[in-house]
Amino acid sequence: MPKIRASGLTRTFGRGSGLLTALGPVELKVARGEFVCLVGPSGCGKSTLLRIAAGLLRPSAGELELRTDARHPAAMIFQDYGIYDWKTVLANVRFGLDIQRVPRKEADARAREWLGRMGLAEFEDAYPAALSGGMRQRVAIARALAVEPEILLMDEPFAALDAQLRTILQDELLALTQSTSTTAVFITHSLEEALVLGDRVLVMSARPGRIIAERTPPFSRPRTGEVRSDPAFTLLKDELWELLRGEVGRGEHAGRNHRSGRSGLPGQSGYSGSSATLA
Repeated sequence: MPKIRASGLTRTFGRGSGLLTALGPVELKVARGEFVCLVGPSGCGKSTLLRIAAGLLRPSAGELELRTDARHPAAMIFQDYGIYDWKTVLANVRFGLDIQRVPRKEADARAREWLGRMGLAEFEDAYPAALSGGMRQRVAIARALAVEPEILLMDEPFAALDAQLRTILQDELLALTQSTSTTAVFITHSLEEALVLGDRVLVMSARPGRIIAERTPPFSRPRTGEVRSDPAFTLLKDELWELLRGEVGRGEHAGRNHRSGRSGLPGQSGYSGSSATLA
């Protein structure tokens, strides 16, 4: 049985003449322990899909089901870290455990365990302002994993980081998720990132976002970042870009129409630069 299942999932915003269909219909199945990456033009509804899965938004039609008996089955990691400036690193990592009312001694022990695994043990009494961007993202990952979620939802968690740090954290996340067998859905604007991390890569259309293709990277598990040098990696990255090229063009056209006042739809950007990255 799939761990995550979406059927006819649709999300609209506004009403009347201002009604906007942002997502759907989406059909999706994610197996237990699978790592699925979503790529698509900006504004295609990727984040909306993830927020519905996290319970932060309700679908307008259809359904999205998390098949679990856990009271708190999913944890989410955001692009902007989502950690609290007024809490210490230890308190930030312990936050989800406090919400679950885990006894303080146990919560501290679990938080310190994950700080150690993320290389942050010596910073437990520091505040986020004293940390680099990469360290803050490690805190966010540690906080999410400390609650031992069955499902990990990640919305472009490395987008704000420089290329070198992004590569390091990709490899660390790869090792962590493989060791815990966590079911994961990961949104990214980087085709390279999707191929390094994903068991499957799902391609979404321009708005309203639908899943229009999927590819399975031919790299066995356990996997390391060395797959980046595999000739099949480059071929599949180029293939994904060709699948996305037309959708990106449609998204950019919709954005130009909006900016010139000819459309009621929000602006939507597409890819820029190399074929490896979404704008």
